[in-house]
Amino acid sequence: TNPGFVVRITQAGLDYAHQQGIAILEKELAQLKLPDISGDSRVGRVGKVHYEFSRLRLRDFHLPYSRITPISNVGLQVSISNAFAELDGDWRVKFLFVRDHGSFDLKVENVYIKISLRLGSDATGKPTVSTSECSARISKVRVLFSGKLGWLYNLFHRAIESRFRKILEDKVCDIVDKSVQNELQTYVQTLPVTARIDAKTGIDYSLVAPPRATAQSLDADLKGEFYSLAHRSTVPFSPLPLAFPSDHDRMVYFGASDYFFNTAGIAYHEAGALVFEITEGMIPKDAGFSLDTSIFSAFIPQLEEMYPNMPMKFRLSTSTAPFLTIGPEGISLKPIVDAQAYVILPDSSLAPLFLLSLVRNVSAVINVRSGRIVGNLDVGRIRLSLKDSAVGTFQVRTMQSLMNILTSSTLLPRLNARLDEGFPLPLLDRIQLSNILVRFYQNFLLLGADVHFQPR
Repeated sequence: TNPGFVVRITQAGLDYAHQQGIAILEKELAQLKLPDISGDSRVGRVGKVHYEFSRLRLRDFHLPYSRITPISNVGLQVSISNAFAELDGDWRVKFLFVRDHGSFDLKVENVYIKISLRLGSDATGKPTVSTSECSARISKVRVLFSGKLGWLYNLFHRAIESRFRKILEDKVCDIVDKSVQNELQTYVQTLPVTARIDAKTGIDYSLVAPPRATAQSLDADLKGEFYSLAHRSTVPFSPLPLAFPSDHDRMVYFGASDYFFNTAGIAYHEAGALVFEITEGMIPKDAGFSLDTSIFSAFIPQLEEMYPNMPMKFRLSTSTAPFLTIGPEGISLKPIVDAQAYVILPDSSLAPLFLLSLVRNVSAVINVRSGRIVGNLDVGRIRLSLKDSAVGTFQVRTMQSLMNILTSSTLLPRLNARLDEGFPLPLLDRIQLSNILVRFYQNFLLLGADVHFQPR
């Protein structure tokens, strides 16, 4: 199944996400708790040194060099090198008749950590991430003791450094596993797989397949489908493949297919939201006319005889959902609208007058604002035809200019006001977009942006 909507995170986007993740991991590692250590170390034939290390405190843990790499068909790999940490604590030692105690500093240097992340999706279509592999290797551990009995410390420092190394290597991967599970997994689950737009419609952004790593990016294929909240029906057509360009200037790209937009037309049509009424109160003051039979009598003389100077209203509707196309030149559609004219009788009931078919070329300007796709429609001239009449035949061509003004001054502002509210993009929590790019390709719209993450 082809996706209706694609999200691509480029290497620049992965690098930015990686910076945020490493900062969190550094804080987690800095809170690492180490157990008290005690043991015996044999010293030649002389005997054993008994040692105890307690109140171990990790002062800091720095991860200065790291990188994230997408591995095709596998997932993501994080490599950390030259990390270092510092600890301190108390020590106590007993050797033959000698007893001593004091404090110590422990320097951990040349720490190398390799983390492999497996990407997937759950039953609801939300992304999942887990640690598939973690290894930590510490090349250098140095214990610096306070006190005067240096010869005594040298008897067992190698053994204790080796124990510290093993404990730290295990603890580091424990922290990584918990951080991925508690922080990263929890965060990626904030992706909204369904977004309620208004009282009538929503968008399905669920994953149709697990996120896919390529050599240069991480791609997520989403359903990208609008639906009516009252009744969700099967869309009678399928999305076409999206031939993403090789742009990597922005951190993230969104590919919105014509399928995505056309399911919006279906959802709003099924929800009954594409029915509009034009009444006298909606006519702008500067239009120069009132919506009554006198203005239309110039085109339909018999109207003045049947309903002299009586108020009118129009009900505009579409018999089928509007269908748009996307190409390199932009978005265009040619909706066919039925315009039923009524006269409002003294008892407020309606008498049908005539039914017109309106065909109009429409183009759309698309942008992104506050994490939402916003739009603005531009329309060409109307072409009219008469479908039915209760007031006899007449030449509809003569009223073309009037209907053009009528719909442009009333219907278009309402549509553009709704499009200006926008439709939410599938964004993780606390993400803001900037440096927006909008481009049109065959069958899809490409949106590019840089990302800013707002910590809590």
